[in-house]
Amino acid sequence: MKHSRVSLFLSLCLLLLSACADRRAALTPEELRMQKIALLDSTLGDLIALDSVEGYDKLATLSAEAWLLVEDSTGFIVSQKNATRKRFIASITKMMTCLLALEAGNPGDTVCVSPGDCLTRNAWVKAGDAFLLSDLTREMMMVSDNDAAYALARHIAGDTLAFYDMMNWKARYLGMDSTHFASPNGMPSDSNYSSASDLVRLSRYCLCDSVFSQMVGTWEADLPLLDGRHMPCQNTNLLLASYEGCIGIKTGYTRQAGSCLASAARRDGHTLVLVLLGSRSKSVRFRESAILLDYGFSAMKALSERQERS
Repeated sequence: MKHSRVSLFLSLCLLLLSACADRRAALTPEELRMQKIALLDSTLGDLIALDSVEGYDKLATLSAEAWLLVEDSTGFIVSQKNATRKRFIASITKMMTCLLALEAGNPGDTVCVSPGDCLTRNAWVKAGDAFLLSDLTREMMMVSDNDAAYALARHIAGDTLAFYDMMNWKARYLGMDSTHFASPNGMPSDSNYSSASDLVRLSRYCLCDSVFSQMVGTWEADLPLLDGRHMPCQNTNLLLASYEGCIGIKTGYTRQAGSCLASAARRDGHTLVLVLLGSRSKSVRFRESAILLDYGFSAMKALSERQERS
């Protein structure tokens, strides 16, 4: 009798697993993408002693005001600080601008930079410059060009206010409940803010797009203008050149927001996604992000070793 009950239980388990597999197979790519970014698992600390992982002692020394570090495939939360607190996010905003340009724009469109787009002093593009939309989007993400963001917003939506509506609609769709956009580039605005948790969700969604991933993972490129000139670009994310396995994503800095960095790195079959906000300086954000990523990979190694022993 006991053997029969065990057999019945195992049969039921197999049926449930089969049903789950069938359901997963029936999901559209977008549903799978949304399912993935919603996956956050806070039980890693129940599986390994996180405070004994190499690098844990360094976390208390970090200057950043907020961060969230997640293993992408499992959603395991490796480390967090003030992850749901609303904060200014500077040019990490451009991740959403890039996403909408990829989704709503045509890569072969011609985008002309108008005088009305030239609102900041540190922009690379000038009034009268013309690019393919795909090249201007890459330029914006690589060198963090503020005026390129305005040109793309105007091209996609007709005007910036309509583009902000698009940004906020997409944020709601993604479940970014602590986010409001009022800028295409993240220049100081009390109405443009998010949280580390929301931005990790956005980062994971964006990284599912191969074109986005290629853009943010490029260290150097010579981007063409339509008049035959070329613009040499080097990515502002120094981790691409200094951190093993780094695959992106986006820098940010204003006095209002402090120094920020959304980053991702892949090693030994694990992809870590990190958003760090309000670090002490531009150089410190890279060092602190590297400390967190190192800690994350050490935690994943400790988890693998535990699973091998089990």
